[in-house]
Amino acid sequence: MSLKIRLSRGGAKKNPHYRIVVADSRSPRDGRFIERVGTYHPLRPKDADDRVNLDLDRIRHWMERGANPTDRIKRFLVDAGVLPRPTKFGAVPASPAEPEDTAAEPTA
Repeated sequence: MSLKIRLSRGGAKKNPHYRIVVADSRSPRDGRFIERVGTYHPLRPKDADDRVNLDLDRIRHWMERGANPTDRIKRFLVDAGVLPRPTKFGAVPASPAEPEDTAAEPTA
């Protein structure tokens, strides 16, 4: 059984709120889930304390057992300090400029 930690939508039209749930990847978005591990209220201000609520102990428990978080949940977990911040794709660390070796080039 493949597990996902994902969002399940609730609320009224144009007034969403989401449950963060652990569910079988084959079940529908708002369908059956195994456990509710948090909430997300996107319309609240970004600095509000209750915008994202996570039960970090249970999330760690499920991730140890093979549950994969979706991209949005990964962002929440990075902000909470559970996952390390990923590097950008193709990012190369800056290195000091290397001097060119002109002696190796043949002269005509």
